[in-house]
Amino acid sequence: MTKKLDFRRAYKSEYTGKVGRWDDLVIPSMPYVMVDGQGDPGGPDFSKAIAALYSVAYGVKFKCKAAEQDFTVPPLEAQWMADDPTAFVRNDRAAWVWTAMIRLPKHVLPDMLEQVRETALGKLAKKKDPPTDADTLGRVYHGRLEEGRCLQTLHVGPYTNEAATLAHLYDELMPGQGLTFNGPHHEIYLSDARRVAPEKLKTILRQPVVPK
Repeated sequence: MTKKLDFRRAYKSEYTGKVGRWDDLVIPSMPYVMVDGQGDPGGPDFSKAIAALYSVAYGVKFKCKAAEQDFTVPPLEAQWMADDPTAFVRNDRAAWVWTAMIRLPKHVLPDMLEQVRETALGKLAKKKDPPTDADTLGRVYHGRLEEGRCLQTLHVGPYTNEAATLAHLYDELMPGQGLTFNGPHHEIYLSDARRVAPEKLKTILRQPVVPK
């Protein structure tokens, strides 16, 4: 029997951290199923995007399992962007632009994802009250992250309490180490917010960096 890929075990350093400590890591290139959007992550567009992502991710999983290349669907991730990076420190959610995503095995190529998405669209048409819609599924795509060197930490608590941690990174740690931004702020959601109390939520915070 082929061993199932578990990303959190196979790439442990990419899914772990310590509160109050920023680790300096080099993140390899990796493929994702992605969807882009803008605005408050508590809004309806983000919820529909998540439903679309999981629909496609599990479709890919079942296709891989049939080919004896099974994997455990990893945690939800997201990149967060804004014209003014202080929008995150100020918690100005209306200004946030995001890419929600789920990591994929290296062997999953765009054509497989497209096949799965078309199947998902067919199933969606038969549902009375679908959690997402055809337009959102149509925005799902196969993408790749090339982040390289990153600073990474573990945040425990509500997502809205991340601002102080990010302010410390942006205003003190990065300038103190002669570093600047090399890509969007990146989060990995280790906890299921539907089942875990806000004060116990665990989130990996990651920032790609380069020397100034």
